[in-house]
Amino acid sequence: MKKTIILFLGLALGAQAYGQKQPDKHWYHAAPTKKNMGISLDKAYASEAAKLPSKTIVVAVIDGGVDITHPDLKDVIWHNQGEIPFNNIDDDRNGYVDDTVGWNFIGGKDGRMVQYDHLEKVRLYMKYKEQFKNVTAEEVNNNPEYLAYQAMRVDIESTIQESKASYANMTEFQSTLAEYVRVSGKIQPTGKEIKAIPVKESDVKKRDRIAMLVGLMGYKQLKDAVDQSLHAMEAQVKYQYNLDYNPREIVGDNYNDPHEFGYGNNNVAGPDASHGSHVSGIIAASRGNGIGLDGVADNVKIMAIRVVPDGDERDKDVANGIRYAVDNGANIINMSFGKGYKWDKDVVNEAVLYAQDHNVLLVHAAGNSSQDNDITPNYPNDSLGGGVIANNWIEVGASQPLKKKLATDFSNYGQRNVDVFAPGQSIYSTIPNNGYAYFNGTSMASPVCAGVCALIWSRNPSLTAKDVKMIVESSVNVYTHKVILPGTKKTKVGFPQLSNTGGLINAERALNMAMSGIMFMD
Repeated sequence: MKKTIILFLGLALGAQAYGQKQPDKHWYHAAPTKKNMGISLDKAYASEAAKLPSKTIVVAVIDGGVDITHPDLKDVIWHNQGEIPFNNIDDDRNGYVDDTVGWNFIGGKDGRMVQYDHLEKVRLYMKYKEQFKNVTAEEVNNNPEYLAYQAMRVDIESTIQESKASYANMTEFQSTLAEYVRVSGKIQPTGKEIKAIPVKESDVKKRDRIAMLVGLMGYKQLKDAVDQSLHAMEAQVKYQYNLDYNPREIVGDNYNDPHEFGYGNNNVAGPDASHGSHVSGIIAASRGNGIGLDGVADNVKIMAIRVVPDGDERDKDVANGIRYAVDNGANIINMSFGKGYKWDKDVVNEAVLYAQDHNVLLVHAAGNSSQDNDITPNYPNDSLGGGVIANNWIEVGASQPLKKKLATDFSNYGQRNVDVFAPGQSIYSTIPNNGYAYFNGTSMASPVCAGVCALIWSRNPSLTAKDVKMIVESSVNVYTHKVILPGTKKTKVGFPQLSNTGGLINAERALNMAMSGIMFMD
């Protein structure tokens, strides 16, 4: 219980910070100032370059699901013109039955869906555990996979035990809080009211700590934080680290065949479409309709592709998602997901090359681990092996409103492996059930960048994916001042050290550069 209380002391401080007044919902559309580091999107739309004839750009959102009925999204959803809805026939013969708005690669033919999955390192651990269960010492001597397995075993087995203990503690915390509320007779008791509840001497410290947290956060905010944390812990214990769990039975594919396709179903929302809907709204929420927000791009259609569960996405599904998007006419693919381990990078690399060969741009979130991606890989990425780098890939870190800080404390970075930064803190967008919310993450920065790419490509359709990448990267605002290195409290580095362009994307400059016909030499 003590660790649980310490955890909630941290949650209390975090909740206080995030409970502060959020910025304007379109803050990052403005021109950059010291307190509002926007991307000059409003100025881009006011420019002559925006008055050019516009071609619709299809952006595939490979994510955890999209609410295609949201009032700010329903008019910008891509529709497969070759498919007759709900006739249970593959009319366009692309291998996917009734894929009218996209496809769900983590669903079953019977309509069931994978909500939870293992982390990739757990899947690797399970594979190695089976592989090495009966080997001799000679067979594993200096075997790099065996060494990796031994390191994983210590980490994962200890994590399993710690997760179970934390889940039990959090469950007890939730029950205790509920009991104090019942005894208080209040719907939302104050910290003082909880502290006044008589308890056994052995429970005084526990009661007082909970009272302190209620006083800091307020009862409702504390309860919400408890519920959210308990949900995350439950997912970890019951699914992500549960070695007996097998979600692939739901999908029903031959998982050992990385090139298999056609599995899944057409339910692109899935059980939780919050993340994918938020990403989609950033890119394309209907502009000028008087509700919600205005997306970054004004002539775009969202193709919904579901491959991301609550857990780590699988490489086979990612590869199929990319190929599906390419084959069905996507110009840009946004990928706001990532992981620290790989299962089959070759099959993903093949899909990335397939997209490159078909002139499709890939925009990917750099990750939220405050890590240097030059040192610790984040997957998927643009490295195709043998020193070959995909020329149709943009890796995006997350910035925040204040110039003096600029980089968010959670964003991954890397002078070689992160290309640009884009706003990724306090980003307002669409969520299911006609809702809206502020989210934080490189998951939000990536669609801001993808939206800018769509904007300039729509006005300049003769550009290639490589051209769009080069224009966006060459038009950044470069800031040379020092910022706090993500993941540290005091270490300062020059902002250019965090990415290979050293800059924050700028929609106006990118659009004008594209219109001017400035092209770049290899």
